[in-house]
Order: sequence, then C-alpha cells, then structure tokens
Amino acid sequence: MRRVPAALQAKLNSGVTTLARCWKLTRRDGVVSGFTDHDEDIALDGVICRAGTGFVASEAASRFDLSVDGSELSGALSDDALTEADLAAGRYDAAQVETWLVDWSEPTLKVLTARGTLGEVKREGQSFSAELRGLADLLSQESGRLYTAKCNADLGDKRCRFDLDNPAFHGAGHVAVMEGTSLMAVSGLDAFVEGLFNAGRLSWTGGANAGLAVEVKEHRIVNGVVRLSLWQTMAESIAMGDAFTITAGCDKTFATCRDRFANTLNFRGFPQIPGNDFVISYPSASAAASGGGTVGGFDRGG
Repeated sequence: MRRVPAALQAKLNSGVTTLARCWKLTRRDGVVSGFTDHDEDIALDGVICRAGTGFVASEAASRFDLSVDGSELSGALSDDALTEADLAAGRYDAAQVETWLVDWSEPTLKVLTARGTLGEVKREGQSFSAELRGLADLLSQESGRLYTAKCNADLGDKRCRFDLDNPAFHGAGHVAVMEGTSLMAVSGLDAFVEGLFNAGRLSWTGGANAGLAVEVKEHRIVNGVVRLSLWQTMAESIAMGDAFTITAGCDKTFATCRDRFANTLNFRGFPQIPGNDFVISYPSASAAASGGGTVGGFDRGG
C-alpha cells in the first residue's frame, strides 16, 4: 500500500496542486540519472531531476494478471542528459526506473507511484521511446534450472569456476585492419589456436568503445592473419589501433568442457539425456542386426 504524506494528501484534497512527475533511472553500472516533466529542475533525494529533456510517460493500465499494458517513457536525446551513444551501447538496458509524484513547490512531499525496468528502446532522430516493464514482468521470465544436454553455466562464472585469467585462455591485442563493420584483422593473438575465442568475450580497453564488451562470433586464422568477427556492431566506429582484451569461449558441450578446459567436475549439463532422435525412434525388426543407427533395439526415425 502506498503511503501518501498527510501534507501532500491535503493538497490533493484541496483540488489545487503543484505536482510534477519525476523519474530516477539507475543503470546496472550504478550510474543514477533523474528527469522530470516540470519546467525546472527538481532535487529528489539528492538526485537532480533535469527539466527540458522532453520526458513524458503514457498512461499505464494494470490488468488482473499483474501485467502492464501500454506503458511507455519517451524523451529527447542530449549530450548532457541521455545520449544516443549510451542507448546504442546498451548502458540503459534493464535500467531500474522509479516514477515519483512530487510537489515541485516542496519536493519533500512525494509518493512513489511505480517501479520497474526499461525494456525495448527505440530511437528516431533526436528522440527516443522506451518500454516500461513492471515488477510483474519478472514472473514471466524463465527461472530455475533446465535439464539440457549442454551446460547452462557461463564460462568463468561462479557455477563454472573456470579461471579465465589463465594466460592460455586470455589474450590482448589491437585492431590491425577493419575489413567490415564487425570484421577485423587483429594482432597480438598469434599464439592462440583457431577457434579458441569463438563465443568468447571481447572487452575494449582503447578507442571510442573503451569500457564496452561484445561477444565474438568467430575466431579464424587465414593465411597467418588472425581475424575476429563480432556478433553485433559496436556503438562507435572501430578504428585501427583500438586495443582490447579477449577471453576464450565455450560451446557448452561436454566434449569441449573435458578436452579444452578439463573442467568436467563443474559441468552443469546432462549429456546422457536422449535427444530428439530417440524420441522419434520406433521398433524395427532389423534393428538388432543394423548396428549403428539404432537405440536399444529401436530404429532412429530419420
């Protein structure tokens, strides 16, 4: 239940109010920003909610199933508030959002009206709009452990426990030649075998994208030249000489865990689970004599 300060409730009852809406955005890296639809900045719990950003929010209707229908936040992009580069880099993805109703003449009179996260962000010119997802959205997300043949841990996390600081699986280099938007020839990785960094993590330590990270799509060696392709285009252009660090990737199969990382004790999958070929298998009179292609006397269906 929301608790409305008595002084604020009295103003609401009077029919004459000096109210404004404020939003506090907390990014996953801890950076906090404030915005308001008022025509002057408002100080809210030590956070300056900036005016003149064009921030507005649509009306939100809560359904009986706790979902939120049609809630959206929109505003203008500016260098001193929200930049296009920050949005494109994903710095505001899943940011925590608090919506406050504030008496701008006396900001200590306030009430929290909603709390949620930023969803899909769309940009057009110098403006943006972002989906606001309520707390009930967490109920629709997959949680718990799934029984799959592949490992469901991420390489190097607390469940995998593999040490990615090991020099055999951790490298550093810089861009030698850009051969496409997300394809580049690099130097500094000549000591590593081809494919080691497939699905690995590349973190930029220099250049316009410093501080950002991206997943590696493919690590190849062609005519002695190491080439990396990325899964997505970076927010800023990649330039020759941009420095990076990179860690090995994993396809999450038991064979890779055993042969490449010698980490089978921490494998978080179930490689013995029958696959789809077993599910669609059927009895066959010739199965006993057919050798490969049968499972327990059943012929694999295709």
